[in-house]
Amino acid sequence: MVSNVTIPKLRDPTLFKESAFINNEWTDKGVTERFSVIDPATDKEIGQLPDMGTQETKEAIQAASDAFKTWSKTSGKERHDLLLKWYRAMLDNQEDLATILTWENGKTYTEAKGEITYAASFYEWFAEEAVRTYGTVIPSHLPGQRFVTIKQPVGVVGIITPWNFPAAMITRKVGAALAAGCTVVIKPGAETPYSALALAELAKRVGIPAGVVNIIPTHNHVADVGKELCTNPIVKKISFTGSTNVGKLLMSQSSGTMKKVSMELGGNAAFIVFDDANISTAVDAIVACKFRGTGQTCVCANRIFVQKSVYKEFADRLVEKVKSFKIGHGFDEDTTHGPLINSKGVDKVKSHVEDAVSKGAEVLIGGKHAGGNFFEPTVLSNMRSDMQIQIEETFGPVAALFPFETEEEVVSLANDTPFGLANYFFSRDVGRCWRVAEQLESGMVGVNTGIISSCYTPFGGVKESGLGREGSQFGIDDYMHIKYINMAGI
Repeated sequence: MVSNVTIPKLRDPTLFKESAFINNEWTDKGVTERFSVIDPATDKEIGQLPDMGTQETKEAIQAASDAFKTWSKTSGKERHDLLLKWYRAMLDNQEDLATILTWENGKTYTEAKGEITYAASFYEWFAEEAVRTYGTVIPSHLPGQRFVTIKQPVGVVGIITPWNFPAAMITRKVGAALAAGCTVVIKPGAETPYSALALAELAKRVGIPAGVVNIIPTHNHVADVGKELCTNPIVKKISFTGSTNVGKLLMSQSSGTMKKVSMELGGNAAFIVFDDANISTAVDAIVACKFRGTGQTCVCANRIFVQKSVYKEFADRLVEKVKSFKIGHGFDEDTTHGPLINSKGVDKVKSHVEDAVSKGAEVLIGGKHAGGNFFEPTVLSNMRSDMQIQIEETFGPVAALFPFETEEEVVSLANDTPFGLANYFFSRDVGRCWRVAEQLESGMVGVNTGIISSCYTPFGGVKESGLGREGSQFGIDDYMHIKYINMAGI
């Protein structure tokens, strides 16, 4: 499946780090156990990293705690300036960062460069928010007292991120945390740690103080590291992006010390096409929404509901688009879609397609394992609510088309899930746009668009898709406490 592709050489090879990052030092901490990081397109080893555990995590937490004493007292302007320097450093090194990202994640180099731009934007945005953490003055009912509130950083933050956006999932959290005055200990996805470590190298270069950012790579000790972050009383907040099941475990572990938590968890997004929609625009949007990152994003459309009167037209147009896709290595300039992250991802996609076909779905295009970690971009028709794709997020390149007849029916179908991260729909009826947007049970709704994420807008879900919001004017609040001060004797 993969032709002979040469991995581009980094302009700055020192961005490729093979150690943990604790207290501004690149260190193995004497850890002899190592784990391999694999190129998902070739199954070849990229490199090895020390497999850190509980003890190393404790040391990183202590470093972050020591740094918090001074970092929390810096001015918003100082934090603003450093975050902007980090933002510019990311853009200055965009090509190298994208090369590392494509190598370990598999997404195309074009998509990887786009992710670096998106990831860097959170440092720019939260730099601007660092100087705007306003308090309030509350009118007093007592002549001799004054009531005010101020915002203060929560403390050390444990950050646990996935592999599907190895740069952006870190910057979206770290930008807000550092802007608020917090320090962080990061456990990146075991599949994609090199992107995180490259960001740490840039942080050190631009002058982020020692201990403010720490990174613990691990593979075989993921559960131990996660538990230490969640149970250590020094850590005051956990921010996690990943599966709902793991999120529930981390919340449970964090409850013993009453940590603040932010959880961006699983989704099962509906994408609805009404018969008054611009079909051409809707097809272009579903291509971007469903197949971006080879279908491995938490806000990917998972269930595509198309009104019966336009069902065939939409399906035919979508199949024509998918016919032009080319799967391959992300560094191949002809590739439009890379591999899934590993064999487990392939197995899940296969099982969802096989389940749907066994229950009457028709494969309009694709539907087959293409060797290694590749799966053909697929369009399924005649989907029903008893199929696994209706219940569970596929996380792969499968567009599953469900027919529907009425607005009331499709809203009910879309909401028939314990998840509520994102939903999308297309219609040119203004009244319907308001009605449906308000009735869909999700934290985010895209109306006549398939791309909704930006640093300027709040990202997060409802129901079992999580707690809290990332990005936007609200994102920094999850990393701060509100302190009420009553001044008497005036």
